[in-house]
Parts: sequence; structure tokens; C-alpha cells
Amino acid sequence: MGSTRAVTKAVIPAAGLGTRFLPATKSQPKEMLPIVDKPAIQYVIEEAVRAGLTDILVVTGRGKRAIEDHFDRNFELEYYLEQQAKHDLLKEVQQTSEMADIHYIRQRDPLGLGHAVSVAREHVGDEPFAVLLGDDIMVDDSQLLRSMIDTHARYGRSALALKRVPQAEISAYGCVEPEPVHDGLVQVRSIVEKPAPEVAPSDLAVIGRYVFTPEIFDALDRITPGAGGELQLTDAIGLLLDTQTVYGCVFEDGRYDIGQKVDFLRANIELALDRDDLGGDVAEVLRRIVRERGLLDG
Repeated sequence: MGSTRAVTKAVIPAAGLGTRFLPATKSQPKEMLPIVDKPAIQYVIEEAVRAGLTDILVVTGRGKRAIEDHFDRNFELEYYLEQQAKHDLLKEVQQTSEMADIHYIRQRDPLGLGHAVSVAREHVGDEPFAVLLGDDIMVDDSQLLRSMIDTHARYGRSALALKRVPQAEISAYGCVEPEPVHDGLVQVRSIVEKPAPEVAPSDLAVIGRYVFTPEIFDALDRITPGAGGELQLTDAIGLLLDTQTVYGCVFEDGRYDIGQKVDFLRANIELALDRDDLGGDVAEVLRRIVRERGLLDG
């Protein structure tokens, strides 16, 4: 058993350049691209808050000031909304700046996810913490993150989010060799970054949610640059396995990979359909598009 200190801190790496969404991300952070009417990173922070994590460190880079501005007060806007008696919007805007204690630090050089997590060391200290990647939006009422925090509370060890993917797609992910513990929980025996499908140890991919013991920082100090000169978080997890048990929480539903254009669009459509104020109109638009373009023909 390891330390069972409560997990209260979350780290959100947000220093990426967002090249897949150029030119939209040339002058705005990819994390600020809207899912319906809310920036993507707000979904991630709200997920952390629902799971009880209210001390949040966002790891940013150049050109990311819009993230800080979004979660700061905007007195001029609030005054305008108050004067216009738009009280619902005013409440929503104010909640954005009050939902958590949000801190920021810059990753000065784009040296990869492992490096981005490592710069959180001084803020995290010797406490366990969660890492939430902004490209993965979870619409599950924070059930997955809560289960990972519960796993740490029970075993005092790190936990990874795992999802089964088609074998042909495993080369896009970190992949684990699992040993079943009980329903939905495995012990990670080994981990490899982006294996070829024919040599992958399983079809369980590591998805962008982690709960780490503070010893991950010592492992991050020991890894060397991998492909592209980047420090891979997967390599550090592999080193952590030499000294500590690591668990995996297997989930099935609720994830949107908004780093991919098609899933970004799917998230916008499906979350709009779920809205009472938008769902009916969006459904009618989709029906009309399908009819006019003959998309169901054949």
C-alpha cells in the first residue's frame, strides 16, 4: 500500500500548438475552440471540479493568454449584463471565474507531455494529483475520474484511464499489458508507446486521464527524449512500474477525442442535440441535410 492522501489537485497540459486545427488556431488556443458555446478546456475543468478537484494548474505556452482571460473576472461584461437584466448569462459568466482555484505556469519549450507534467512538480509537491488532457472531453458526470480517484484512495497507487480500441488503431496510443483485478479494474504489467498492432500487448489504450502518486516526478527526471526529441509520459509510467503498482480503470463510453476534426464535430452535434434549447432545431437541421443530400440512399 502507498500513501492514501486525498487527491485534490489537477494538472491540465495546455501548451500544444493545435496544428491539426490550423488556421483556426493560428491566433487562438486550440483549448478555446468552442464545443457548442463553451470552450473545450472549460469542459475539462468542470469535470475536475465535479470530481472534487478544485486546485487546478494549467500548463500553458506562448499565445495562450486567452485561457487565463476566460477564467478571470470581466467586470465590463458583468456590468453590461447586469444593466441589461441578463441575469442567467451574468450568473454563467461569474461561475466561470469562481468554479476553482486556477493557477498557470508556462512550459517554455515544447518538449512533450512528459515535460509538461514535470513542470507541475513545485505546485504539486509530495501530493497525489490528477492529469487531464484537453483533447479528451469526458461527458460522463465525472464517473471515470471519480473511479480513478477512488482507486488511488483504496490502493494508494497511480491509476490510468483505459479504453478498448480496434487493434488497427492501437498504434496511435500508449498501450498496456493488463492483469484483471475485478470488473473494470486491471493491474498494469507493462506499458508501451504507440506499438505496431501486431506486437501490441492488448487492445487497451491509455486515454487522457491519469491519477499519479508524486513518485512520477522522479521517473520523469530519469527519462530521456524519445521520438521527435520529446519526453514521453508513457516512458515515465514504465519506470514507475519498476517500483510501484499501477492500476488501470477501463471505461467504454462518454469520450470525445476533440483533437480529431471528425470527433470535434461529433461532439458539437451530439452535445447540441442534448440541449433543451437547441436539440429540436439541430435535429431538424440534420434531418433536412440528410434529405437534401440523399445521404441515406443505398
